[in-house]
Amino acid sequence: MRLVVQGQHMHRKDEQGRGDFEDAFSPVPHASGFRMILALATQNNMHCDHVDISQAFVQGDLLPGDGYNGKVYISAPPGYDEDPNYVYQLRRPLYGMPSAARAWHHTMSAYLKSQGCKLVGFERSMWTVVKEGHVILITAHIDDFIIACADRTVLDEFRTALLQRFEGTYEGEVHTYLGCEIMRELEAGKTLLSQKHYAEDVLRTYDYWDCIPALTPMTPGSRLTKEQCDPNPEPAFHRRYRGIVGSLGYLVNMTRPDLAWSYSELSKYVQNPGKAHMDAAHHVLRYLRGTYDQAIVYERIDVLANTLWGWVDSDWAADLDSRRSHTDYILMLSSGAVSWKSRRQDCVSLSTAEAEYVAASQCGQEVVYLREILGDFGFSPTGPTRVYEDNLACVAMSENPVRRKYSRHIDIRRYFVRDLVSMQVLKLVPLRTNLMVADALTKSLPAPAHAKHRDVMIGRVPFCVRTLRPATCVVGG
Repeated sequence: MRLVVQGQHMHRKDEQGRGDFEDAFSPVPHASGFRMILALATQNNMHCDHVDISQAFVQGDLLPGDGYNGKVYISAPPGYDEDPNYVYQLRRPLYGMPSAARAWHHTMSAYLKSQGCKLVGFERSMWTVVKEGHVILITAHIDDFIIACADRTVLDEFRTALLQRFEGTYEGEVHTYLGCEIMRELEAGKTLLSQKHYAEDVLRTYDYWDCIPALTPMTPGSRLTKEQCDPNPEPAFHRRYRGIVGSLGYLVNMTRPDLAWSYSELSKYVQNPGKAHMDAAHHVLRYLRGTYDQAIVYERIDVLANTLWGWVDSDWAADLDSRRSHTDYILMLSSGAVSWKSRRQDCVSLSTAEAEYVAASQCGQEVVYLREILGDFGFSPTGPTRVYEDNLACVAMSENPVRRKYSRHIDIRRYFVRDLVSMQVLKLVPLRTNLMVADALTKSLPAPAHAKHRDVMIGRVPFCVRTLRPATCVVGG
């Protein structure tokens, strides 16, 4: 039995200080941070332990701004024979309180800080500390911890101290985390990250487990439009479409970059889906049936030790409704994808070069974020992050300071990317279009091209290593 608070009766404090709590936000790490820890652990031969804190919220300390002068009172639950004139003062946050998760995060963060841990990058739920000369990498999604270290003794001591401070359980070497399956071969230097069971559940939920698999996420060359929308879809139809798109969204967020473009297309029409949109969603499920056990492979490669690199691309005026272009990028570490994006751009681009430059600037923001994490973890990049781009005009503008009338309309983006290039944070490298792996995130390609790019981005087939070395060389397959 668990006592919970009816948090719907609690209100955020106003400007006069009237209310029950000041803030309810509790940070959690982005999925790319979790994948980076797996990639770094693979490359650096680290053990990865999983710790689950029991009843985490109850183990937090009340925040000073909660309740009245830091005191929160509740009445007895219904059904208890108590004097209605009596109330109870809480000594700990309870489940149901809007600020309970934030209180736990503050308490847990204070403990890690007392152990010498420092926050990593722009994240508020990732830490690192050096113990006895060994780096420890830590990430926490509320009450689920992943702790990585190359030395088993140091890792055990740190984990034991954590479980002495907070009541919880040691789940052993990480094998499941946030719905993902993780299979590690420490001696072989390989880690597989998948969502096999979740994908199977999705297929069985929507009766597509026994279907004939498709070779591509969407029909090659297909495009969806608003003209195919149904202004008044049937509730069951609408609910099914939303459910499929939402389920695909979690797959894309965690382990499936190859579904990113199809998810981006389907999510545009969740308000008023039509038959064409549902047919496209069912086609994605057919593709998922054939690849439900697909995994991202992180592998130890000495020549690319702790090296971040990737691809960026765009599809000019790809959206038939708004004529906005499409951005996509994918960034790699330890031979596998750690971050990717496929989304419609926020502005209308007047040329292919501008569309590519907007994509490069968005990719540059992610590069800055990931490099900060790498640096704070103790694996600072020694040179610029090489990102492959198949538009020569975009590459030239990133390095050439000349201001011409044909590029004035992309002035702000140009300065941002150029600053990253001049600071040696980013380097755009020209690449032939047929080798552009990120092309699979901008459109529905024919099956052979899609499979080729997919296998490279998930680490199943290595990209030509010599293209990633600092020296200039010919790009090969």
